[in-house]
Amino acid sequence: MAGNTTGTLFRLTTFGESHGSALGGVIDGCPAGLSIDLEKVQGELDRRRPGQSKLTTQRKEEDKVEFLSGIFEGKTLGSPIGFVIKNKDHKSEDYSEVKDAYRPNHGDYTWEKKFGTRDYRGGGRASARETVCRVVAGAIAKQILDLLGVELYSYVSAVGQIEIPKSVKINPIYIENNVLRCPHEETANEMIKAIETVQKEGDSLGGIISGVVKNVPVGWGEPVFDKLHANLGKALFSINAVKGVSFGEGFSAAKMKGSEMNDLFVKEGDSISTKSNNSGGIQAGISNGNDILFEVAFKPVASIFKNQDTINQKGEKINLVGKGRHDPCVVPRAVPIVDAMVAFVLVDAYLLSRTNRI
Repeated sequence: MAGNTTGTLFRLTTFGESHGSALGGVIDGCPAGLSIDLEKVQGELDRRRPGQSKLTTQRKEEDKVEFLSGIFEGKTLGSPIGFVIKNKDHKSEDYSEVKDAYRPNHGDYTWEKKFGTRDYRGGGRASARETVCRVVAGAIAKQILDLLGVELYSYVSAVGQIEIPKSVKINPIYIENNVLRCPHEETANEMIKAIETVQKEGDSLGGIISGVVKNVPVGWGEPVFDKLHANLGKALFSINAVKGVSFGEGFSAAKMKGSEMNDLFVKEGDSISTKSNNSGGIQAGISNGNDILFEVAFKPVASIFKNQDTINQKGEKINLVGKGRHDPCVVPRAVPIVDAMVAFVLVDAYLLSRTNRI
């Protein structure tokens, strides 16, 4: 199976299935001599782990990471960093009824047709459980970005039809103030009510995560095929349930005139900047020194508890009712995953930027 490794100089390979004995990964290309704060790594995993509130799946996993190599006396050695996270609370019996059925909007059908087999227990490797490995790598990447003075944060800006008003100025210190990771209390309360309603109905909701990266210097990102926003987009699209990614004005740019969209250059002292940031901090695929602004759209979770018509492996029409433990809305737990993927790509871009000039 291809596609289990990402990155160019800073690389991550992951392994494991949702209901297997463990998940894990190997991080290669991490510079030597980096002091690793293991508590911060675990803290990022705790942000993502299931069972945090009644609005998330009640699967109880500690998600304790065990590092096997690459770190000695608290510092990276420059060698591959291997790690594992044990699965402890998988209930495979909950998936016995879907063993021969194709669940709507899941990967059951496509995975089976591609590989000729599939692990139906919780979706196997197609499960969002795999993202726990990305959070480990992202937590290490964030510590590298901290040394470079780069600040990254993302938050839930919309759930279903409810979104933070455009007039609200976002303060990142409020992101962790509620279970939704929405930094606007009034909007968060509306979102919670909406999720509770669909949860009682056995249904689900999608949403949007918005993000900001500050203090990225000019010059990160490679022209042509490895543009910074292209690599960020690929990384974000690789997260389960993501259906859209945009930067700066995004799709709104298609409705603008060039005179409205263009970010005009100005000189302030010895530095060059722009009057606006419609490009979202990236021009010609290269960071321009402005804040990198992005949005990630997540579809409603496919696992719902309503009667749905589908097809089994024999091609017979059947009726299926979802079982198991699932998030009614994935975006609150996806925030640390988005952070991780963005951080990982940025560190890779930083390392690549150091190879371009003497």
